[in-house]
Amino acid sequence: MNEAAKYQTTDTLDRSIRDLRVSVTDRCNFRCIYCMPREIFGTGYKFVPRNDLLKLEEIARITRLFAGHGVRKVRITGGEPMIRRNLERLIEMLRDIDGVTDISMTTNASMLTLKRAQSLRAAGLNRINISLDAIDEQTFQRINDVDFPVAKVLEGIDNAHAAGFDTMKVNAVIRRGYNEHSILPLAQHFYGTGIVLRFIEFMDVGTTNKWNLEEVISAAELVEIIDKEMPIESLQPNYSGEVAKRWRYSDGGGEVGFITSVTQSFCGDCSRARLSAVGKVYTCLFAATGQDLRGMLRAGASDEELSRLIGRIWSQREDRYSELRGQIPVTTETPPRVEMSHIGG
Repeated sequence: MNEAAKYQTTDTLDRSIRDLRVSVTDRCNFRCIYCMPREIFGTGYKFVPRNDLLKLEEIARITRLFAGHGVRKVRITGGEPMIRRNLERLIEMLRDIDGVTDISMTTNASMLTLKRAQSLRAAGLNRINISLDAIDEQTFQRINDVDFPVAKVLEGIDNAHAAGFDTMKVNAVIRRGYNEHSILPLAQHFYGTGIVLRFIEFMDVGTTNKWNLEEVISAAELVEIIDKEMPIESLQPNYSGEVAKRWRYSDGGGEVGFITSVTQSFCGDCSRARLSAVGKVYTCLFAATGQDLRGMLRAGASDEELSRLIGRIWSQREDRYSELRGQIPVTTETPPRVEMSHIGG
């Protein structure tokens, strides 16, 4: 627990709260097939009106209250977070919160110019995670579905490195029938660069991505594919609750990770809460409903009142969806899960 934490807040399974994922927008300039498929999020889709988005000051205030319950790490997400104006100002405010020791951002890097990377770094952003699901043009454009060139993302990665981000991670969602042929080319591209490539199992987040268990390529399969051509060996986690299973190339070529939410649940020590762009708190990536903070905040609630609500939300948390996947009956009355574009990954 960080020094600034006022409360020892744990949930019903004795899990502390250490990480806060903050979505700053539900908009994105990509239409990735596993997140914002074009047939759902295309022309005519009504995104959140700008006045309904949390203001930067509101995000900072809520984050400060979460820090009082133990949050140390904050990750800025979207949609695509770099669409949000004045993002550097938000980072500056988060940087000044007592107890917050790490601020990161997940982005598709499409707008990550050198100047922008430098300004984000100067504002206090510690780390950048970049989404890249294929290294060849045809596959990458099929996935992003807006004909965005892979070279621009690679340029964004180079810009981030030049700006001083030296602990970058690249995330690749692998979906059978779409990009499994990209596994080795991705590994080969980032081998020896110091960038940690992380493969993510295709997950059933939301309801619009047409998730099918048969399209999931398990981490065990991914390890086998890579190990056959580029021998790897397992590593111990850096800390309790680390999301990715760590491996390294046996010849010293760097590290690679595997996020196994489908085949090897890590609910048992999950420490993450998620704040949506409209001020709802979700205690699980696979949740159907969230608790509204924006209404209470804009109605003039005090810090103490908001903090009590945050504590109550977390202390009542019992989520372990990945452990129970397939055991919970789905009916016509089952509410749809929140989309990834609303709460980030």
